[in-house]
Amino acid sequence: MAKTTIVDASGLSCPQPVILTRRALQAQGSERVEVLVDTATSRDNCRRLAEKEGWQVSIEERPEGGYKLVLTR
Repeated sequence: MAKTTIVDASGLSCPQPVILTRRALQAQGSERVEVLVDTATSRDNCRRLAEKEGWQVSIEERPEGGYKLVLTR
């Protein structure tokens, strides 16, 4: 089973969600990263970073508000 890293960047303003996401993507052994954000700007910036680094991105709207980005290699 793939190792999943969860980044909860809810309530943080840019560039903090991007910085936390970058650290998770660079962590050794991460094959799947879930990023929780609460703004469209953070969602878009984290998505662009992940795609630039070669990760595949799927985005889900969370029922309580915000977004969950699922990043996989």
